Amino acid sequence: MPDMYATQAVTQLVPLAKELDENKVTPGVLGFIVFAVMAGGVWLLMKSMNRHMGKVDFEERPAEAAERTDEAADAPKASAGDRQTT
Repeated sequence: MPDMYATQAVTQLVPLAKELDENKVTPGVLGFIVFAVMAGGVWLLMKSMNRHMGKVDFEERPAEAAERTDEAADAPKASAGDRQTT
């Protein structure tokens, strides 16, 4: 018997649907729900990212040590086979 009531409800809504403007497109409630869920997900991701970034312990090297390591990295390394004897 519950199917009969659902069928009656649907047949009563069909004339209401024809009164709507067929050229007008709106997101409706489903669009709002999807947008709200996505906004909530972004908020949770940002909260998680802030928590993880807070755990990062970053300390800069002193300027002199940084220059020494950069110079050592830029200097070409000569191997024993590259040396010429005169």
